[in-house]
This record gives sequence, C-alpha cells and structure tokens, in this order.
Amino acid sequence: MNQTTHQQAEIYLAGGCFWGTEHFLKQINGVLNTQTGYANGNGKNPSYEQVCSHRTGFAEAVQVVYQPDVLPLSMLLQLYFLSIDPTTLNQQGNDIGTQYRTGVYYSDPADGPLIQAELSKLSKKLHRRLMVEVLPLKNFYAAEEYHQDYLEKNPGGYCHLPKALFELARKANKPEEKPRAYVRPTDAELRSRLTPIQYEVTQRAATEQPFNNEYDHEFREGIYVDVTTGEPLFLSTDKFDSGCGWPAFSKPIDNHLLQKTEDHSHGMTRTEVRSTKGHAHLGHVFNDGPKESGGLRYCINSASLRFIPKADMEKEGYGAYLKLL
Repeated sequence: MNQTTHQQAEIYLAGGCFWGTEHFLKQINGVLNTQTGYANGNGKNPSYEQVCSHRTGFAEAVQVVYQPDVLPLSMLLQLYFLSIDPTTLNQQGNDIGTQYRTGVYYSDPADGPLIQAELSKLSKKLHRRLMVEVLPLKNFYAAEEYHQDYLEKNPGGYCHLPKALFELARKANKPEEKPRAYVRPTDAELRSRLTPIQYEVTQRAATEQPFNNEYDHEFREGIYVDVTTGEPLFLSTDKFDSGCGWPAFSKPIDNHLLQKTEDHSHGMTRTEVRSTKGHAHLGHVFNDGPKESGGLRYCINSASLRFIPKADMEKEGYGAYLKLL
C-alpha cells in the first residue's frame, strides 16, 4: 500500500564556530546532509570577513537535513544541546562575538512550539536562563567552500569541541542491526488485531469516552506509539494533566511524524491529527496548552496509542529513545 510520508526535514543550528558544529552533527545517524553558512543576518551573500566584522548580524550556522523517522527533532535538539553551553551569550569556548551565538532557526512553522518545549525542559533541568535564540529562518547563505567539511579536510584543524563529543554523536543514535519498518497494516489485519474501540477510533475517527480511557491518568515514564504500526509518537515527558479527560501532550517527538488537517465535523472547526505512516486518527491539537512548553495541547485518544513503560523500552525495541526521558 502506498503511503504519503515525510522522507526528510531541515533545521538550522548555530553552535559557535561552525567547523566543529558541522562535524559533530555529521556523525549522527539520520543526518542526511550538512552545510555551513550564515543565518539570520542583514544583507545578502556575506563573506566570512564581513560576518566577522560584527556588523552584519549573521550567525555561523549549519543547515541540517535529516530523516525524522530515524532521527526525530526532539533527539536531534537534545544532542545539539550537548555540543553547546546554552547559558552563555555570544560565546562558545574561546570564540567571542555575535556570529558565535547559539540559535535554532526553523523553516517549518510547526517546529517552533516543539523547539520551545525542548528548551523549556532544558532550562528546568539546568535551573538557568538560556541564551539560545529561537526564530524562524530569515535567510541562510552557504559559507565559502573551504568552510565546508572543514575538519574532514583538516583533521588537525581548530575545533572548540572535545573529540569525545564526536564519538558520543556516532553512538547516540546508532542504527539497529535490523531497523524496524513502520508499515500500515491491511484492513483485515487491523480488524483482527485491534479492539473494536481501537479500530473505530483509528480507522473511522471515532472519539472514546472522556475520563474513561486507558491513559488519561497514566503518568509513568515511557513512550507512546501508534497502536497500528508501533511508530513512536509521544513521550511521557511531554504529557500533562489538562483536565480534558483524554491524554494531553505539549508536543510530538517530531512534527513530521504527524499529519494535520482541518476537521469540520460536529459543527466545529478543529485541527485533526493523524499518524503519517499509519494514517491512524489520533485526536486533535488545540492552542490552549502550557505557554512555557510551546502553547499546544495534543488531545489524543488512548485507543490510538500503546504505552510502553521505561523499563520495557529496551526489550520492545525503543531503547534509542530512553535518552529522551
């Protein structure tokens, strides 16, 4: 069965000198391509010398093209956070200046709330105010050729990052020996495997009863996956008690794992949420979630999910996601 899915996505990350940041990001499984350049400044096609003059406002940044189903944005951001000091302004290591500021710049507006939510979690963990700029991408110009893959061309070249970080990046999202394929089952398979309410919710967009469903009051650590395909969708760290009667999340693991469409049923206009690969109806997303976590509330039917507790994630094949909890 042919399925519409997002094969790749992009994000722009500024982490100080882009030589080390690019080399770090290139090691991560699921990163398809990287390019160093200058982001969110004034003017067009600046040179390295112009950027270093502190008059253009550009940041040294890396364009990252990645596979969301292999490397969800939540995981990519958490790895990026390991490569920076998020509490310093306009400085990373010995490099000082506005071009060395840290920042996350997004081309997909849907990524904004997810990025804010991840930064909010990091701020709470560090108990510090963060200096990481989060903005829509205004512009990006590729850096000169000698800046591309600099540390591969110059293995002994300057780098503000310790070499141990590169090894960490290589191992952080190491592919499984037999990568799991999340494939939408046939209707016959779904009818035989799902309970009646799971089938009605996921395949016919039904809504289960509020306050009387499996995961409304489930707050153990773990991961929530598509009940039809097993694909990871939500984390317990993003779940909150909204009082609505259904499981509520501030964000998914990656926006590209979900499809959003306008829903005009029941005399209302809402945004329906479905899984991209399974095309299973999950629920709806609203703009009344916690502001500090991006402001969204994903109201999801328990019947569309399967919860895997933290203690079982490794044996169930979701060990790579343990670092996100």
